[in-house]
This record gives sequence, structure tokens and C-alpha cells, in this order.
Amino acid sequence: MREPIHHRAFLANLPLFKELEAEELDRIAAGTRQVHAARGELLFHKGDPCEGFHGVVYGQVKLAFSSPGGEEKVLELMGPGQFFGQAVLFADKPYPVYAQALVDTLLLYVSKQVIFDEIEREPLFARRVISGLSRRLHDMVIDVEAFTLRSASQRVVGYLLREVPLEADCGPVEVALPTTKSVLASRLNITPQHFSRILHDLIVARLIRVDGRSVVVLDPEGLRRYEA
Repeated sequence: MREPIHHRAFLANLPLFKELEAEELDRIAAGTRQVHAARGELLFHKGDPCEGFHGVVYGQVKLAFSSPGGEEKVLELMGPGQFFGQAVLFADKPYPVYAQALVDTLLLYVSKQVIFDEIEREPLFARRVISGLSRRLHDMVIDVEAFTLRSASQRVVGYLLREVPLEADCGPVEVALPTTKSVLASRLNITPQHFSRILHDLIVARLIRVDGRSVVVLDPEGLRRYEA
């Protein structure tokens, strides 16, 4: 009985499960197991069957696939509180991507059957699952728009501005890049070399300062004008 209770504590702090009653959490915890993934470890391969979905407790996971030529395309970076695999689970399809831990990561793997049972038992839980899927779809549409209608420079600047307050008089803002520049470049659908050139141009324009994975936005308003 100790392990489900341990899972229950983690589940209770993840957004999808926060509003569940104690008995509902107990039922889901009974169908949940912890997955510890070391940096670089694959959680699943493209084409593997999906029998549940993952929630990140801590760490970071990339969802990606490789082209026939061997190039990697990063589709999403998943961090604490985020879930992945739900859409594939409900479609009853194999994984279209592979998942790899970028750092030491702890996840919860929730079985397909326990989720289906809870959806049949509690319609409000089904609404929360659908809401989560809808947010993911919305984010994907925004990504498609950015990749097709915005330049590479606009994508990089837009990414940096996500962490910058909208106040016109805010001072320099430090932005911590969540992963390596090469992984982030793939996520933004540009080459690592192009990503580095864009950062260099922004440094020359005195809009940012870069120190490893730390980017200081020196002139937020200037960066917004640069994006336009």
C-alpha cells in the first residue's frame, strides 16, 4: 500500500489531477508507476505501442523524430507538470515520435485502463482530459503559424520575449534557456548554426547578452521592435 500513497502525493500536485477527490486519486495511483530516466535515456521509440501516458514530476523530456537522412526534429520540450502521450492513447495508435530525457527525470506513467475507467466513472475528469488535449492542439496551431509565417529571427526573438514582462519600462531580464542551443534550435525549426548567427546579431545590436544558457535581454522594447 505504500507505493500508491507515494504516487498519490505526486499526482495531487500535477495540474490534471489537482481537483480530484481522495478516492479518485487512490484509484488512479493504483494504476500508476514511477519512471526514473537518466539523462539521455529513451522512454519509448517511434512505433512503440502506447499503453498509458507520462507526467513529468521533475526534469525535462524531448519529443522528437529523425528524418531519413538522420537529422533530428524536436517537436516539444516537456517539463514539470506537463503530460504527453494522451492523444496517441485515445487514438489507439503507436507513438509517432520518440521520447528522451534531457536531464535526470522523474515521471509518472499512468496506465490506459485506469484513465478509461475514471473517465467512465467521472465526466468532470473527462472534461479536464479534453481540456488538456485542446490546449496542446492550440499550442501546435500556434507553432505551425510561427514556422510558416515568421522568419527565423522572429521565432528566436519571440521565444526570448516569452519570459519578458510587457511593461515598457522594465529593465534587463534574464532568460534561462531550458536546454542546449542545438535542441532549442531544432524546436524552433532552424539549424544550430543559424540560431547562433541570430544570437550573434542580437548581441551586436546590443539587445541581449549571452552567457552559456543564460540570455539577458538588455533592451526589451528594442527587442520587440526588432521582432516586428
